[in-house]
Amino acid sequence: MTVVADLSPELAPKLAVELGLKPSEYDHVVEILGRTPTITELYMYSLMWSEHCSYKHSRKALRMFPTEGPHVLQGPGENAGVIGVGDGWAVAFKMESHNHPSAIEPYQGAATGVGGIIRDIFTMGARPIASLDSLRFGTLDKARQRYLFEGAVAGIGGYGNCIGVPTVGGEVYFEEAYEGNCLINAMSIGLMREEDLMRAVAAGPGNLVLLIGSTTGRDGIGGASVLASQEFDERAEDKRPSVQVGDPFEEKLLIEACLELLRGDLLVALGDLGAAGLTSSASEMASRGGVGLDIDVTKVPQREPNMKPFEIMVSESQERMLAVVEPDKLDAAMAVCAKWGLRSTVIGQVTDTGRFVVREGETVVADMPAATLAHDAPIYDPAMERPAYLDEVAAFDPHTLSHPESPEALAETLLGLLASPNICSRRWIWEQYDHQVMTNTVVLPGGDAAVLRIGDTGRGEMTDRAIAVSSDCNGRYCYLDPYTGAQIALAEAARNVTCAGGEPAAITDCLNFGNPEKPEVFYTFYEAIRGLSDACKAWTIPVISGNVSFYNESFGNPIYPTPTVGLVGVLDHVDQHCTMDFKDEGDVIVLVGESYDELGGSEYLKVEHGLVTGAVPSLDLELEAAVQAAVRDGIRSGLIKSAHDCSEGGIAVALAESCIAGDIGADVHLHDELPAVSSLFGESQSRIVVTCAEDDADALVESLIAAGVPYSVIGTVGGDRLAICERLSVSLDDLRDAYEPTLEALVHGELQSEELHEG
Repeated sequence: MTVVADLSPELAPKLAVELGLKPSEYDHVVEILGRTPTITELYMYSLMWSEHCSYKHSRKALRMFPTEGPHVLQGPGENAGVIGVGDGWAVAFKMESHNHPSAIEPYQGAATGVGGIIRDIFTMGARPIASLDSLRFGTLDKARQRYLFEGAVAGIGGYGNCIGVPTVGGEVYFEEAYEGNCLINAMSIGLMREEDLMRAVAAGPGNLVLLIGSTTGRDGIGGASVLASQEFDERAEDKRPSVQVGDPFEEKLLIEACLELLRGDLLVALGDLGAAGLTSSASEMASRGGVGLDIDVTKVPQREPNMKPFEIMVSESQERMLAVVEPDKLDAAMAVCAKWGLRSTVIGQVTDTGRFVVREGETVVADMPAATLAHDAPIYDPAMERPAYLDEVAAFDPHTLSHPESPEALAETLLGLLASPNICSRRWIWEQYDHQVMTNTVVLPGGDAAVLRIGDTGRGEMTDRAIAVSSDCNGRYCYLDPYTGAQIALAEAARNVTCAGGEPAAITDCLNFGNPEKPEVFYTFYEAIRGLSDACKAWTIPVISGNVSFYNESFGNPIYPTPTVGLVGVLDHVDQHCTMDFKDEGDVIVLVGESYDELGGSEYLKVEHGLVTGAVPSLDLELEAAVQAAVRDGIRSGLIKSAHDCSEGGIAVALAESCIAGDIGADVHLHDELPAVSSLFGESQSRIVVTCAEDDADALVESLIAAGVPYSVIGTVGGDRLAICERLSVSLDDLRDAYEPTLEALVHGELQSEELHEG
């Protein structure tokens, strides 16, 4: 088989560098092929060997993660991870980034991020049942950041609402470090029966390759290499054509058609066309199955004239799926696609050669071993160097600052924290999302974690089981201490799920960092992975899927290290879920856990003093596990009526949020001997505020003693004020007025950051 040469040995290396390949990587391509590569081959290798697709700088570090556990049915290596949740039901979930496209065009960048991760879910045979989003932007006093934020939120809602998948939770932070690179991390969850689990593994020489869904255009060409695997600079706007455009209505049809094809046993394999388009989906299928593929690009339905073979092979046009079909099932498969109004076209076949051959009619434009594209990218050992600033910030003593002491000043500080963009109500966001479609959302956005009932309402197959889901990461902590900061991200996600009544089962992650070729950046990445891995092993929480997003830098300035954790927990009975709102007058408030004199990295330091510094809160892995287990037991036994974790803003903010959610006050007496600001606003870990009926207080205390966890009975629910010792007293109306309207006012430019600091 002869490949038609279309590049000279002189021009090929130059094109390779333009496409993002290193000179040594180009030399390796030549070694593999035994000749000068064609234009199509160079594009295919440049995409598949890009950081975004190959994880060439991160793959060794990721091996630290535990990937097996009692719930795991499918770990890393497929389109999504899958866990069993009981009674034969399984949940598929994954989180991915769409950061760089969203920084160029926020609406479509965020929308196609949602569409892409949802395709990963139904590719596994699961019906998508929920989405979460984890977002980071610069401060909203800048018009550019307001544009990015509004556009991304609208894109997430616009896509999710159209396809009928509820957006049930998420998080957002605003920090100067994300000004040049916003983060859009999308998580999707799907439900299936265990026996319906599907894998993207091509098999059976002679079987046909079927392309399903939208036509192929030039949108998204080079997205994984040119856009996602490079830093931003003054040429960022030139990359706008690399942003894909989504069609949620086509995606909805794809969901229904693909699930019907899978239920009808009409497919050998199924994969989605995401980053690198046809090249990634086809080569990964072939490599996993140890087979070859022969594809004719002239058979691919095109939406633009005169497309070149390389454009067709690496286009990232959305809403496309690739299937392998046995010849005798082709007509039935195409009939299902036609029923749902979808194109389906045979574009090639499976071979026994192990080679990926691309033809333009009778002309061969690419021919390489499939495995060298998908799984044989170069693996690097990046240099590491501990950043000097880590020692400087750890040595900072917050006690050298002046702190408010009077009740009036402390009350103003609490109101300022509640109005902080990183703490205030996210209602403006989640009210734009349909979070109740499918009618399985039991706990709505706004609490610690969403809760979803397990079962297929459309088929009348309902159970008493449920899952709780949360996504979390405080990038500020990870900047100050990447090892402990990453562990705190997992701890908070697990605490949130625990507060909802769920038993943490497994996580997905989205690891957002700067340029890994810079030793200081790679040090923060490696330490974050090490910290997260150690915590996962200690708590037996496996990592079953995820995504690495590097090169989140602009003009040489990296974002905060942001290893976002998406966690799914299991509830044996949906009635055993719990919420954060204080319930009834006279209920007893108990703090499970212990407070320490820890202000480093806190929202208090940022809001009150404009500082991001200090030693982050310590984390005792055994204590964290014990506190969470004790709270879950209290929820399951019916003793605990509300549960809310202490995180940003400390116990004062946690109490205020529970008061606002329940529309009822509280009278609290803290029993620590800490300075007032540390007691009220310190962010010590492993703390959960719970309530119980007065008659159940003794039983709850006895259970906490038996569990061996620190606790203190700190007050009662009731009244129309939050009063904490003699330190502060604030009315519910004032709490609500600070907490509720801030985000919308900032988005509309009606409030500036300096006004928040002035109260």
